Amino acid sequence: MKKLYRSRGERMIWGVRGGLSKYFNIDPVIILVLAVVSIFIRGLGIIACFIMVITVPVEG
Repeated sequence: MKKLYRSRGERMIWGVRGGLSKYFNIDPVIILVLAVVSIFIRGLGIIACFIMVITVPVEG
């Protein structure tokens, strides 16, 4: 079973982007673009990032 972890290798902002890209098996740039777009939509990207930093464990 696949689990979501924050990445230790790709740590741009607390490893959230790297962890999401590994979980969904997509390029981290796509996650970055989605995060930037969601910041301009009522700031949901920032809120989601902070929630993930608190709730998602670091890998390893």
